[in-house]
Amino acid sequence: MDWSDNRVQANFRSEVRTVITDRLPERYRASGGSWEHDRRSESADARAAATEWSNALAERGWVAPHWPKEYGGAGLSPMEQFIFKQEMSLAAAPSVGGQGVSQLGPTLIVHGTDEQKAEHLPKILSGEVDWRQGYSEPGSGSDLASLQTRAIRDGDEYVINGQKIWTSLAHFADWLYVLCRTDPDAPKHRGISFLLVDKHASGVTVRPLIDMSGRHHFNETFFEDVRVPSTNRVGEENRGWYVGMTLLDFERSNITGAVASKRTLDKLRNFLQTDEGQSRSPGYEPNRRQIADRYIETDVMYNFSFRIISMQDNGLIPNYEASVSKLFNSEMSQRIALTGTRVFGLYSNIHDSKSRWAAMESDMSNSYLLSVSSTIAAGTSEIQRNIIATRGLGLPRG
Repeated sequence: MDWSDNRVQANFRSEVRTVITDRLPERYRASGGSWEHDRRSESADARAAATEWSNALAERGWVAPHWPKEYGGAGLSPMEQFIFKQEMSLAAAPSVGGQGVSQLGPTLIVHGTDEQKAEHLPKILSGEVDWRQGYSEPGSGSDLASLQTRAIRDGDEYVINGQKIWTSLAHFADWLYVLCRTDPDAPKHRGISFLLVDKHASGVTVRPLIDMSGRHHFNETFFEDVRVPSTNRVGEENRGWYVGMTLLDFERSNITGAVASKRTLDKLRNFLQTDEGQSRSPGYEPNRRQIADRYIETDVMYNFSFRIISMQDNGLIPNYEASVSKLFNSEMSQRIALTGTRVFGLYSNIHDSKSRWAAMESDMSNSYLLSVSSTIAAGTSEIQRNIIATRGLGLPRG
């Protein structure tokens, strides 16, 4: 199938490339970076780079490419979003705005009051306020609707008590959007409300969860008699589950995953062609075919991405197709990391990227550890297979 751009798409792709070439700060050109980390960094240079890049994107509404123009977004079509994400990923350029842009903003646009939109949307776009999600709990991950964090109405306020877990980058957050149970007697998908919580409010405690790679990405968040104004509820009381599932016309191809995997393999290939790479890869010969297989898989992933975006471009809504893409990409990322560690043999036990014995700056070693969660986050592989079986293949539920 021909996946080449038409004239309009080619012109937009050229525009994105020009902005990246002319405006991407030097800090991000070599190996990418994190806007979330840099905006709060102690380094003045890092903060300046984050601001510079945010401003460059904001000039075209590209901080929130999928938001409607009337709310400060670019109003891009799914195909334009796809092209934008692809070019940004190819350049390893960081996205801006975090979960405020990707998740909360669209939710407020659809369900928020005029006052909530006026208060929060501009601060999301400017990067002034960082938002993080408070959904998962110790006993409610894949079965999120069973959550138990309580919010009890007390006059014009809610009083929240409970615990959330795996709150990504909550230590950088200013605010949290939280699903709480407001009617414990209702069926589990009902009786849930969607609340906006100031992370600095009395009774909110964020504790780090250090993963096996030594990285601080996740947190657990505790709420102890936290008072939240009822005006911070988004949507109707007890209808928060449906509010939290809101998406705008959002591109779902996972092209960023395909590009990232291809970039990792290219880096591995280039390293193996150097003298240092050859001296650090005792497992190369028995794993040459595995590297070739991983390249084939990235091409398959690209085709999954193009198929999904072609559906959206024709007004169709991906269903099980998005689950196929997510499942394949997450398991492929694990296979790529495993192949890399096998190629480097015992050198893969070195996780310090600055060690003189590190192979490829320990990228594969750390990727192997980080990839473990890829088949859990955003829907486990088991859940994706169930969706594919029932919605895609029409099989009865087990």
